[in-house]
Amino acid sequence: MSELIEDCAQLPFALTHPEHPLPAPRAAAPWQVDEGCAHQVEGLAEYGV
Repeated sequence: MSELIEDCAQLPFALTHPEHPLPAPRAAAPWQVDEGCAHQVEGLAEYGV
């Protein structure tokens, strides 16, 4: 943990204090599993997944 803190302390000021803050995240588009996706994982139970 101390290495991580030390590494983060070495980040450039421009990255840790941006002049223009990032925009708020957008909502993810809804999605559904279609037949093509379902067929890709067909049979994985046989491998213990």
